[in-house]
Amino acid sequence: MAREQFRRSRSPSRLDDEAVYLVPIGSGHFELYTEPAEDESAGAARENAGFWRRTLHTVHDRWRQTSRAAHATRGDHPGRLVRLSDWLVRRIAESIAEQRTLWSLRTVSSASFVYPSDLSEASAAAVRERLLAHARRHHGAWLLMNVAGVAVTAILVLLPGPNLIGYYFAFRVVGHYLSWRGAGQALDRIAWRLSAEPALAELGGLAHLPRETRGERVAALATDLRLPRLAAFFDRVAVPAP
Repeated sequence: MAREQFRRSRSPSRLDDEAVYLVPIGSGHFELYTEPAEDESAGAARENAGFWRRTLHTVHDRWRQTSRAAHATRGDHPGRLVRLSDWLVRRIAESIAEQRTLWSLRTVSSASFVYPSDLSEASAAAVRERLLAHARRHHGAWLLMNVAGVAVTAILVLLPGPNLIGYYFAFRVVGHYLSWRGAGQALDRIAWRLSAEPALAELGGLAHLPRETRGERVAALATDLRLPRLAAFFDRVAVPAP
């Protein structure tokens, strides 16, 4: 089981530490959340990087352009292939957003765990372990199923045109494998430093409110936590009150 190092403090700096947030999303549910720190020197680093790293940057830039195009409004009556391509890109983008936290933990040996201040340290750690154990089982099972999907759709390479279905299953294999690895790393190897955060406790109290009512306050809390993507994530996963 992951080691615990307890420390009471405010949220750690996103520039100094890998931080995972336990976000309350309503009705007693929680999600693990992190987001990549913005690197102002990314452009300079790209120029000085080796061939493979520059290639990865190029692929990443092209993916962002493809994702933006898929989410944009197309002209009247786009072709069937265009609609299918856009649907696959949107599904992949959603999958990336959902699995980003686990992916980021694959190579981490220590991390901060920021939890709502209305939970005890022991309760927050227990929720984290439960979520990670479920994620490892879930992504392990889906990994096996999508490997089978890749094998079945491999025959489509014989057909003319891009094998979009095959590419989709291939991406899912990679995504579930990285998530499975990240969950295992977090459970077995990461040393966690715990800190309570009142802003997360307040965020949990907003989950049952309509988006238009809570939106301004959620955005303010995300700004306080220096997590610019948190508001969009919260709106997507918040569970309405029963």
